[in-house]
Amino acid sequence: MKCIICENWSFSIICKTCQSIHLKPTIYHRQIKKGLEVYSFYKYEEIENLLSAKYNFFGDRVLKILAELTYKKFAREFSFTEEVLAIPIDDHTRLEYAYSAILAKELNSKYIKTIYNHLRANTIVKYSGKNNKFRENNPKDFELKNIKNRKIILVDDLINSGTTLKEAFKVCSKNNEVLFAICLADASF
Repeated sequence: MKCIICENWSFSIICKTCQSIHLKPTIYHRQIKKGLEVYSFYKYEEIENLLSAKYNFFGDRVLKILAELTYKKFAREFSFTEEVLAIPIDDHTRLEYAYSAILAKELNSKYIKTIYNHLRANTIVKYSGKNNKFRENNPKDFELKNIKNRKIILVDDLINSGTTLKEAFKVCSKNNEVLFAICLADASF
């Protein structure tokens, strides 16, 4: 197959050369709500084409590579005094796979355990391309199932206005401590 970045022949959808040259992550940080810190690895514009690949049949492979370069590395360097749960936001399958679940899987480590199907939206609202007013007026109505008195990391692919993370934080922090959220990219730059 050909690398989707340089179009040279490769055994991977993104060749190792492009991974090392074009996809070096940088940690970005912002606070979107009192008590909720968000860490991301790329500016949205840096990987916009790769993130849009999630809507294609090969998108799961692209997300896995991005997760290995970022989330997996983060998990290896993360330490804590007790087990922390990584919870993907709304990890139900939309096409053939759940975006946030692919990312969160790479966080499994000595201190982080990824759990699935616990934070679900009761409404299906697509925020892609919508303005902040639309996002605020159309909440996802999250529900957290069977988790209490735990430390949590929220996991998503992209942060834009922060509406989704704020809503997830509100639900999760009722009976738990949300340490922070982690996203591949931040669109606020």
